[in-house]
This record gives sequence, C-alpha cells and structure tokens, in this order.
Amino acid sequence: MGCLIVVFSLLTPRIVLLVLWLTDYLEKAYTTWIWPTLGFFFLPTTTIAYALAVREFSSSPTVGGTDISAAGVIVIVIGVLIDLGVLGGGARSRR
Repeated sequence: MGCLIVVFSLLTPRIVLLVLWLTDYLEKAYTTWIWPTLGFFFLPTTTIAYALAVREFSSSPTVGGTDISAAGVIVIVIGVLIDLGVLGGGARSRR
C-alpha cells in the first residue's frame, strides 16, 4: 500500500502538467517545447509553479514575459522546495 502512495505522489504533478499542456495553459510561460518537456521529467512542480507565476502573477501580457511579481517568485520557490523535498526524501529514508 505504501508503494502505491509513493507512485501516486510522483505521478500527480506529471498528470497535472500534461493536462495544462493539453489546455494550452503553458503557452504564455514557455515559448518552446523543450523547457516543459524537461520539467515533466525532472522538476514537474517547479514547471507548474513557473507557468502559474507567469500566467497569474505577471504584469506583462506578452508571450514569454518574465516580469514576475513577488508573489510569483514565492510560488516558484515553493515549487522548487516541493520538488527538492520529493527528490531528497528518498535519500534520507535510505539512511
């Protein structure tokens, strides 16, 4: 049962990222396909957080705009911390 919870927790951000890609939510944050693809495999929560920060907390209406407010930076930092917690939690439990 524990392994099922771990697999579900690893797949959930990737499923959300896939849904965001299918609904064209990632278009404003990313101008190419390479960054969301790398984010899908390595840092999915950070990729979602950056798309949310650019889409909701940005003052520039252009595609690929990087003018992010302080609230957007906080969202990105939380996304990074969640990804690092998920990746680093396995190393701590092996010790």
